[in-house]
Amino acid sequence: MARKQRVIMLADCQSFYASVEKAKHPEYEGKPLVVAGDPERRSGIVLAACPLAKARGVTTAERLGEALGKCPDLIVAKPRMQEYIEYSLLITRIYESFTDMVEPYSIDEQFLDLTGSARLFGGPEEAARRIQKQVLEQTGVYVRLGISTNKVLAKMACDNYAKKHPTGIFRLDPGRLEQTLWQLPVGKMFMIGSRMTAHLNRMGIETIGDLARAPLSRLRARWGINGEMIWRIARGCDDSPVTPDTHIGQKGIGHQITLPRDYETREELRVVLLELCELVCRRMRAKGKMGRTLAVGCQGADFDRPSGFFRQMTLPYPTQATNDAYRFACELLDRHWDGLPVRKVGVAMTGLQDDREYQLLLFDHREKYRALERATDRIKDKYGDDSIMRAVSLTEAGQAKDRARKIGGHYK
Repeated sequence: MARKQRVIMLADCQSFYASVEKAKHPEYEGKPLVVAGDPERRSGIVLAACPLAKARGVTTAERLGEALGKCPDLIVAKPRMQEYIEYSLLITRIYESFTDMVEPYSIDEQFLDLTGSARLFGGPEEAARRIQKQVLEQTGVYVRLGISTNKVLAKMACDNYAKKHPTGIFRLDPGRLEQTLWQLPVGKMFMIGSRMTAHLNRMGIETIGDLARAPLSRLRARWGINGEMIWRIARGCDDSPVTPDTHIGQKGIGHQITLPRDYETREELRVVLLELCELVCRRMRAKGKMGRTLAVGCQGADFDRPSGFFRQMTLPYPTQATNDAYRFACELLDRHWDGLPVRKVGVAMTGLQDDREYQLLLFDHREKYRALERATDRIKDKYGDDSIMRAVSLTEAGQAKDRARKIGGHYK
């Protein structure tokens, strides 16, 4: 018997952050609105713009001052990440009323597999219309849906067609790629950024069709397995399943922060390293994990002249203790920092293992640290992240107090 053709959708929330703000504030109806970071901390960047603001020339990722110059009556809302997370979870529950196969791709995009349920709702397009209607009625958020037979085609159907279609819904037929997708510039393809576009253009590959017709051997010779991957995407080949639990098997725990100014001294950077190590180790303790490999990264603000480093080291023993992670992080900083100004710092732990079983050491200090840090974790869980903190976090270099008011870099 022939294999049943899959029905895969990519649902994308239009201008998600801005849509949530308008849903929460009916008085903003008919007015241009953006969600933007805090200008005083040099993060005044437009994170989302509603369609009315975009019609006035405002674009995502531009500076807030530039946006206000184009649209002086622009309403500026500060990001409230907790609100957006709650809306995203509500929208997920709506999707799950249509299928139990829902895979989050980002906070505002999710894959849906309706292979077994689309016919219950009158077919793929009718199911998409019902999803769109239900989300709009219950949340005030407008959803665009790309439909096809696999995830990459559904994603490209949404990005290149559904977002421009009057209905916000488009079904991309894999049998008609030559007349549809292959006509588009190669830069419109999923997984192709501006740098790869430039490389492909220099090879004479201008459209997605050019890439699909290119000899696989030529692409593999240039980029190895990645060359085959983009060739397969161009041809609409993707067997990956929609997996609801795709993010459960965590391989590492990390966090990074963009600083409000350039940090130029080792002492300032060590303050931030300590705060990041504490945050990462707290998350490991909450998940019952220890890490064996520590990675530290520092990056400058000038993208035209990149500076900084990203290095990792295998620890002599697995740990979830902040002081341990901090000591080794300082070693990486001292060994690899080039002394140039730093704007972004990151810390990550990989090689995770269960914290209930580990090799004991002579003069082992981990149990003492574990008892102390679990006590401070309980205090923070109950009274907030800034209820107890290290003294260095109250210095000018410290970021923990400001970060405690935010989720994912945005205000709660």
